[in-house]
Amino acid sequence: MNSKALIDKYNVAAPRYTSYPTVPYWCVANFNIDKWKNAVITSFNQSNAADGISLYIHLPFCESLCTYCGCNTRITRNHGVEDPYISAVLKEWQLYVALLPAKPIIKELHLGGGTPTFFSPENLAKLINGIFELADRHDQAEFSFEGHPGNTRKEHLETLYTLGFKRVSLGIQDFDPKVQLIINRIQTYSEVEKATLLAREAGYSSVNYDLIYGLPLQTLDGLMDTVNAVLTLRPDRIAFYSYAHVPWVKPGQRRYTEKDLPSSELKQKLYETGREMLKAGGYTEIGMDHFTLKSDSLYTAEQNGKLHRNFMGYTDQYSQLMIGLGVSSISDTWTGFAQNVKKVEEYLELVNAGQIPVFKGHILTADDLILRQHILNIMCKGHTSWYLPSQQSDAFYQGLERMQLLTKDKLVEIGESELQVTILGKRFLRNICMTLDARLWKNQPTTPLFSMAD
Repeated sequence: MNSKALIDKYNVAAPRYTSYPTVPYWCVANFNIDKWKNAVITSFNQSNAADGISLYIHLPFCESLCTYCGCNTRITRNHGVEDPYISAVLKEWQLYVALLPAKPIIKELHLGGGTPTFFSPENLAKLINGIFELADRHDQAEFSFEGHPGNTRKEHLETLYTLGFKRVSLGIQDFDPKVQLIINRIQTYSEVEKATLLAREAGYSSVNYDLIYGLPLQTLDGLMDTVNAVLTLRPDRIAFYSYAHVPWVKPGQRRYTEKDLPSSELKQKLYETGREMLKAGGYTEIGMDHFTLKSDSLYTAEQNGKLHRNFMGYTDQYSQLMIGLGVSSISDTWTGFAQNVKKVEEYLELVNAGQIPVFKGHILTADDLILRQHILNIMCKGHTSWYLPSQQSDAFYQGLERMQLLTKDKLVEIGESELQVTILGKRFLRNICMTLDARLWKNQPTTPLFSMAD
């Protein structure tokens, strides 16, 4: 089967598998706050001393709406929201620390959004200093944040660098003015260049660019110009994502219609062209959708078999416990997940009343834990094995049966006790993992839940 036929065949709605089970399949009926607190304490006791913990902080505010965006955001130009929100995040952190039997050691910290650089450097310093009043830093700690090229100032970069941040991710998406206009995400090449140079002058060891293919009005020539510009600026990492058209979730995407989106043939060409240009430009493909220079720590982690994936995406840091702070943030104990409420007002009300602001979650079953590890192995290492009884279950073997169709298309090779993703199959990681997704197969969605795999 040729490449186009394979892409057409496997271009189905599929999760990105930053977790398993995926959020739509959490069993919320078996979850409660007491179970969640116990899961946090148990995971902390098992891992803090050796590996530390991860912290994700969601800063939801943006001054304008990027219509392609699927994140939980609050659009405002009122910067008076900064101080009460940061105070609430620090109160939430205090609620978690009060549960723990020892001082947390933070190994990974990420500021996401929204637009973290919506906040002033002074308020970001207040936030980070407040976190570390109650925590220690791991000796291998890595801190990162997401920045908008248009408002990430020298003061942001220098303040956060002084606080321990060494990696910044800039949302580029596309340099084509027509595309930027329709998705309402406008930043010039010179703004991106300036932010990149300022980050490097400040001492940042890794600069990441986010690029998206499949955006409305995107053309092959426009994408090639974008990639050439990126290759000139030479960031350390590049995330090259497929646009997720989910207007039933994000009404802002109704600013344009499917007629404005590239055809499936053009979208395929956009991806293949961008991918080949990045590889020819000296970047190595890592996991799914990511490319790095060989000097970057994500490349080293992949080479050493230590690449990890969580709700923040791919990382070179492993920690069993990840606590999410802020509106809509998701936390992960490995045996359980929990998500905070999604509205800012409700979040502030609950935290200020002394409640951990979780509104739903999932405690993993024995089958979930087995499938989660295999899916994580496939997403990060391109292979998995099942030599031990603890790596096997009926649900897992049922998934292997479904995967036989993928072996015929040469996407995977399955041995007696191991599975290897082929070079061809690396393009279809979401589809491969989906065959193991017992909860999805047991309850096939009747309405759209996920974006298309390609």
